[in-house]
Amino acid sequence: MEKFHQKPITFVGEVSINVLDLNKAILFYQEIIGLQVLKKTDRKAVLTTNGKTPLLTLEQPADVIPKEGRTTGLYHFALLLPTRADLSIFLRHLLQTKYPFGAADHEVSEALYITDPDGNGIEVYSDRPSADWRWAGGEVAMGTDPLDGNDLLEESDGEWSKLPAGTLMGHIHLHVADLRKTEEFYMQGLGFAVVNRYGGALFTSTGGYHHHIGLNTWNGVGAPAPKENSVGLNWYTLVYADEEARNKVTGQLEGIGSVVTEEEGFFAVTDPSGNEIHLVV
Repeated sequence: MEKFHQKPITFVGEVSINVLDLNKAILFYQEIIGLQVLKKTDRKAVLTTNGKTPLLTLEQPADVIPKEGRTTGLYHFALLLPTRADLSIFLRHLLQTKYPFGAADHEVSEALYITDPDGNGIEVYSDRPSADWRWAGGEVAMGTDPLDGNDLLEESDGEWSKLPAGTLMGHIHLHVADLRKTEEFYMQGLGFAVVNRYGGALFTSTGGYHHHIGLNTWNGVGAPAPKENSVGLNWYTLVYADEEARNKVTGQLEGIGSVVTEEEGFFAVTDPSGNEIHLVV
């Protein structure tokens, strides 16, 4: 796995989502996705692949409501597997369990798409070598082509048990209300670069990755934010190299009028569409 999710690059570290029934959600994320429980309370579970690093937090608010349609928020979070062989094993697992999924070849990566029982979107993918990515004019070529599943299955005959310990939160893709305001916030505020544009979407990254954050208006320009107790995104983290790098970003955010609050162990900010971000080091 290449170094697009290590310091000094800024990357997505953890995602928190609401679910309708915590115990049912845990069962799905263990048996279908292959995550492990790191910590659990009555209404919250922190999931991991390596037994120490949180990747996904599930929460069940006391007054939780089903996922709302046509809002901003989570489109999907994406789990990056260490190798193509790992993706091959995961594909065979999905076929054996008969859990519904989609698939695509994005040129830079190969991806499988799943929706959890509450409607939260999940991508599980592996990257092609960055030396094979095609760049022109500062943008990386990406597409949505059919995945050659037979070729992928031939990559490995290994048996599935759980996600590999080296699995990372590769990227997050969000519904937003306005691309112009979104671009200002993520570029001028958070310091990301736009690496691809098409069809009402921006793909952004740091350090030359194909994208750490995708942003789209596919739920409609001006879409409202979901209710706080709705199934969907609670927050996600951006990991900065050090305090100096994070302080620079908080200054940039305040410079464009964003409100940054200091919490215990992190700074919090909300993008123009209501998506909450935790800035950590």
